[in-house]
Amino acid sequence: MASSSKENILKKIRQALSTPTPLPFPESEGNDNLYQPQLMEPELEFAENFTKLLGQFSYCENEKDLVAQLKALVETKQLHKIYCRDDRMLDMLTDNGFYPAWHEYLDTCQASITDCELLIARTGSILMSSAQQSGRTTSVYAPIHICIAYTNQLVYDIKDGLQRMKEKYANKLPSLITFATGPSRTADIEKTLVVGIHGPKEVFVFLVEK
Repeated sequence: MASSSKENILKKIRQALSTPTPLPFPESEGNDNLYQPQLMEPELEFAENFTKLLGQFSYCENEKDLVAQLKALVETKQLHKIYCRDDRMLDMLTDNGFYPAWHEYLDTCQASITDCELLIARTGSILMSSAQQSGRTTSVYAPIHICIAYTNQLVYDIKDGLQRMKEKYANKLPSLITFATGPSRTADIEKTLVVGIHGPKEVFVFLVEK
């Protein structure tokens, strides 16, 4: 036999169901986009949001300009051990005159170079997947992550990025799809922001006009 307290609870539930409370915001369940439409060029919006999150952004007019800026970064940061396992990326950089000290091992490199799937302008995020030749760990293991992207890889919102991924891979989506938004950071320890705890300390995006 049910206890009196349980009966009281069930009675209250039945009463509530018989006289439901109207929704306080009846129009809140619509399908309208939660975010405002983009107000500026996607390149500018990505650059603004990415740099707000401690990322470092460079615009390149073409691949030769990209190589010139990469050389300047390598010289400034004194990078002598650069890791890249993407053959297509290596060929493009070599064809445009980039001959750094390529390093064979990810665990002892100073910086890694990867491509990406897409760039998300609204959040300043890099969308990457396990389908990339650079693999799952290249972008997160090195102290410095250098991402090379092209303007035709820019989309406005996350949903646009996921739609592009569906169109690209159809029914064979990669096993991992991830969003990297600036350098690794945490404020778990005494609410003090610390950068580079479980990922790269610096993230560079070189956006090449295409």
